[in-house]
Amino acid sequence: MNAVLASTNKIETKNLNLFYKNFQALYDVSIPIKKNKVTALIGPSGCGKSTYLRTLNRMNDVIDGTKIEGEVLLGGTNIYGPDVDPVQLRRVVGMVFQKPNPFPLNIFDNIAYGPRIHGIKNKEKLGSIVENSLRSAALWEEVKDRLHKSALGLSGGQQQRLVIARVLAVDPEVILMDEPASALDPISTSKIEDLIHQLKNNYTIVIVTHNMQQAARISDYTGFFLNGEMIEYDKTNAIFTTPRDKRTEDYITGRFG
Repeated sequence: MNAVLASTNKIETKNLNLFYKNFQALYDVSIPIKKNKVTALIGPSGCGKSTYLRTLNRMNDVIDGTKIEGEVLLGGTNIYGPDVDPVQLRRVVGMVFQKPNPFPLNIFDNIAYGPRIHGIKNKEKLGSIVENSLRSAALWEEVKDRLHKSALGLSGGQQQRLVIARVLAVDPEVILMDEPASALDPISTSKIEDLIHQLKNNYTIVIVTHNMQQAARISDYTGFFLNGEMIEYDKTNAIFTTPRDKRTEDYITGRFG
C-alpha cells in the first residue's frame, strides 16, 4: 500500500458509484487527487461529499448494505480489491473528523496508541514519534510539559491538533479531513488552516468543508458536489473565478445551498 504513483495523482477515483441498500448516494464520480496538494470538497448538506471522502479509506464498509462500483486507486492499487486490508489502508489514509475525538488517555498515550498497535514498543522510539508528531501538528510547545496529563483537558483547537498528531504518528500518506474546523473558534480555525498548509509538503490532503472562504484559502483543487454527482472539479482559483457550470456559479455566489 506504500507504492508511490509515477503520475502526479495520489488517489484516483474512476466511475465511482455508491449505494446504501436501494439508495444511490454517489453517481459516477471520477476525480484525480493530486499528490502533496490540498483538495477541497464543497457542496450543500447531503450532496455526497462526506460519503465520497469516506470511500477513500473504506469507512463506509462499516455501514450495512453499502455497495461500491468503480475503482478507488491509491498508488495504482484498487483499495477495494480482495487483497487490501482495510486496517492497513487506514494507517496509510488517515482520517480527522468534525469533532475532536481524543482518547480518554494522557497526551503521550494518545499519540503512541497507533504506533504501539503496529508493534513499536521501544520507549525511546515511541518518545521520538510522539515529539515529532506533536511538532508536525504545531502542538509540541503547548503540551511538552503536560504529556502525562489527560488529553481531555486540552481546548477544542488543541484537541483537534492532537488528533491530527495521532494520525501523523502512524506515518500516513494521505490525510482525510471532514470539516475539521467547523466546531472551532476563529483563532483555532486559523491554526488548523496554517497547519494544513504546512502538512501538504509531506502529505496529500482531502478536506470536506462547508466554508467556501476556507476552501478558497487553503486548497489547490476544489470539487463541487450536488445530489451525489461531481459537477465540477478544477484548480481552486478557476472554480471560484471562472466556473464552467452554472450550478457551480450559483452555489459559490450563494444563490442556493
